[in-house]
Amino acid sequence: MPTLTASPTLGDLLKHEYDKDYCREAVLLAPGDALPAGTVLGRIASSGQYKPATATGSDGAQIACAVLLVEVAASAQPRPALILARGPAIVSAAALSFDASVDAEAERAEKLAQLSAHGIVARPTV
Repeated sequence: MPTLTASPTLGDLLKHEYDKDYCREAVLLAPGDALPAGTVLGRIASSGQYKPATATGSDGAQIACAVLLVEVAASAQPRPALILARGPAIVSAAALSFDASVDAEAERAEKLAQLSAHGIVARPTV
């Protein structure tokens, strides 16, 4: 019998938020690959668009400031997305997805600290 798997739901990711009308924002993501819900995002300073927060860089997106709340398909054009932009909010650390350049534990800890500065706290088990 085949094993069935389901994509993570918003409830798997978002454990608590103060008020969805305050914490969430509709934004544009930069063109690129498909992104799963829970992707840690940074904001590109020049365009205001969001993309996965990178380990290094100089475009502003190296600073984690949001979490993608719904998966987004790949596109060559900017695409609309719903993000968790500010807290107070608690997310599941296990449900977060990082850019491939964020591959060391210290880099992940740095991204979590950057999210915390925006009131988004990641908990290991909630």
